Amino acid sequence: MLNSNLIFLIQNLVLKDFRIRYRNMSLGIAWSVVNPLLMMGILTFVFTRIFNNPIHHFALFALCALVPFNFYSLASNAGSTSLLENATLIKRVQCPRAVFPIASVLSSSLHFLIQIALLILLLLIFGHKVNRYWLWLPAIWGMEVVFLCGLSLMTAALDIYYRDVRYLVEASGLVMFWVVPVFYSLEMVPRRYQQLFMLNPIAAVAVAGRRVLIDGVSPSANLLVPMSVVSIILLAMGFVVFRWLERDFADYL
Repeated sequence: MLNSNLIFLIQNLVLKDFRIRYRNMSLGIAWSVVNPLLMMGILTFVFTRIFNNPIHHFALFALCALVPFNFYSLASNAGSTSLLENATLIKRVQCPRAVFPIASVLSSSLHFLIQIALLILLLLIFGHKVNRYWLWLPAIWGMEVVFLCGLSLMTAALDIYYRDVRYLVEASGLVMFWVVPVFYSLEMVPRRYQQLFMLNPIAAVAVAGRRVLIDGVSPSANLLVPMSVVSIILLAMGFVVFRWLERDFADYL
């Protein structure tokens, strides 16, 4: 059970990261809405006006994947640098150091929630109805939070010793954009590769979200089981790696 001091620290770290990210930007928090809308508009123009894409309501189709992809990009980058950026605080405050990567993911989750609200608003505007399968959405999106907490624990710990880890994480965003079905459907992927795609939790979140929000059906076990297993395993691995490496943090911070 988390004690009150630790909860207070997490809350303050989350709010601090959230405020700092947009502190010197004229649009401020509006960038959480502008960014996915801009990407959605560009992809819609390219893949409906330049390339002949048969996907119906392509803009909403793309946005369903852009929202979890943007969350991955933001949270993974913030998580990988969270320890070094809070080095002064870590030296002054006695607390579990794992709090810092997790707080960075939770701070990014606030932006995720804003973009989810935008997605749901546009779905309702374009005539999609709320149905009982929407009850799956917290579990689907929650698994991405679990996955990113595990990933951030690992990358933050490794970044203490190898400062180029953050650049590898940034590069992974470009790779992820292509291996997550943002502008194509899972059905377009050759069948022999589809199960491999579903081992990527971000791809599984995008596809499962579309099944619920656009198709109005329940996500299949073939989506939910691999996504959950990989996310939980990575979280466990993240804690193990973090605990193993944190013994020598003081020598590198």
